[in-house]
Amino acid sequence: MSVNFSDPQITGADLSGRDLRAWPTVPADGPRVFIRCDLAEADLRGADLVDAVFRDCRLDGARLERAVLDGAVFTGGGAAGAVFTDAECTDTRFERVDLANTRWQGALLTDTAFTGCRMIGAGLTSLRGIGYTFAHCNLMLARCKGITLRGQTLEGLRMDEADLAGADLRETVWVESRLRGANLINARFGGADLRGADLGEPGLDQAGYLRGAAISPAQAGTILSSLGITVAE
Repeated sequence: MSVNFSDPQITGADLSGRDLRAWPTVPADGPRVFIRCDLAEADLRGADLVDAVFRDCRLDGARLERAVLDGAVFTGGGAAGAVFTDAECTDTRFERVDLANTRWQGALLTDTAFTGCRMIGAGLTSLRGIGYTFAHCNLMLARCKGITLRGQTLEGLRMDEADLAGADLRETVWVESRLRGANLINARFGGADLRGADLGEPGLDQAGYLRGAAISPAQAGTILSSLGITVAE
């Protein structure tokens, strides 16, 4: 299929595996809109995609290092294994996107929002910027070492076996979320409300890092039970 790159809207195009680094200038009549396009394994390193819209597109394995995605909106579709290292993502929105095993090291995520995304195994270390949020996302096995979510309400997050070592989770409020088996070494939970989180049965080494957080009597009983301690009536 021939693609007219001067057209601001591209629908159903197969751009898989193509080198798109020399992307033409954004059309004068508006940002680019991609609908049901296949961009799997495409090379978009450094591409200017400010305010671009991706609807139900496939970007599996795409290379987006240093891409400028400020204000872009990704809705539906997937980008499993895509690389967003050092990308500029201020005010970017990801809604119901499969982002499993994506890599975000060094990405600027100021005010970026992830909603309803599948982010199993995502690499979210060494992030830049503030105000990024996650809601109703599956972050199982995600690598979130040093992530900063201070003061946020974290709703519908599944972070089973995620690496949260050194994370700043102070004053967070957890709602219908899971932390079973997560690595909490040196994570900070001061002032956090964990009553809405499924903590599983953290061992003594992990439970110690919950210092300063509020938990429910049932959670406290589960933790003590996992340590072989029985609370007598």
